[in-house]
Amino acid sequence: LEITLEANPGSVERAKFHGFAEAGVNRVSMGIQALNEPDLRRLGRLHSVEDAQRAFDIARDVFARVSFDLIYARQDQTLTAWEEELGRAMDMAVDHLSLYQLTIEPGTAFGDRHARGGLKGLPSDDLGADMYDATQGLCRAGGFDAYEVSNHARPGAESRHNLIYWMYGDYAGIGPGAHGRLTLDRTRYATESHMAPSAWLHAAEAGNGTSLQDALTREDQGAEFLLMGLRLHRGVDTHRFRALTGNELPADVLASLVDDGLIALNNGTLRATARGMPVLNHVLSRLLNDA
Repeated sequence: LEITLEANPGSVERAKFHGFAEAGVNRVSMGIQALNEPDLRRLGRLHSVEDAQRAFDIARDVFARVSFDLIYARQDQTLTAWEEELGRAMDMAVDHLSLYQLTIEPGTAFGDRHARGGLKGLPSDDLGADMYDATQGLCRAGGFDAYEVSNHARPGAESRHNLIYWMYGDYAGIGPGAHGRLTLDRTRYATESHMAPSAWLHAAEAGNGTSLQDALTREDQGAEFLLMGLRLHRGVDTHRFRALTGNELPADVLASLVDDGLIALNNGTLRATARGMPVLNHVLSRLLNDA
């Protein structure tokens, strides 16, 4: 059983880590996000690089498995600067890194700031692509193979609980705002919990903190299966897609994507290629719109 604690580097204490370990936590994932002070401030983080390093060292002393997150393609970041930062990160890391390219989404704090012209110096799409390519190459050379779009690990150190989501397994969402996917009496449900902690606690004390339990259609299940599974470099089983949906993936779209070098299809396993992974949204759009 893998139990991961997500930790904030600015609020870590050695005594708490020992307590969590005694309670059964056996893996820690730390949201470090950047290894320089100006970018931490731009990202709205309250911790310093020194805080992050100290927290990471404490975690490594207590837990056998420790991972941390970094964000790249930040404001005014150069390719050389990111390569140097990633090198430092691999020197620190034990066996796992999560490396996310900064994307600006509408309806988020960064999206609102960008709409007001407040995020200057974001890299171009071409530079962002170069950073992605550099990330793959440096991590591979350093022994941190990519097993998912943004996750890199030494062999055998892949996050087991995250793989449940990406492989479209069942998981229970417990606690305020938690989402889950559960198969009950051969029907797969999407579940949500009350968002507000007080509302969740009141409902949970009454017997059930779940605010929504919707049966998923076969079409919904097929879409979620592809959305999650194609993030993995191992890909997905097309036979399982057929079992979930009752349909085959569109042969003409598959052939076109293979010809474009964006996917590979071998013995029922469909996966995005190295060329297809950076444009996975395009691949998914083609498959789902025609499925």
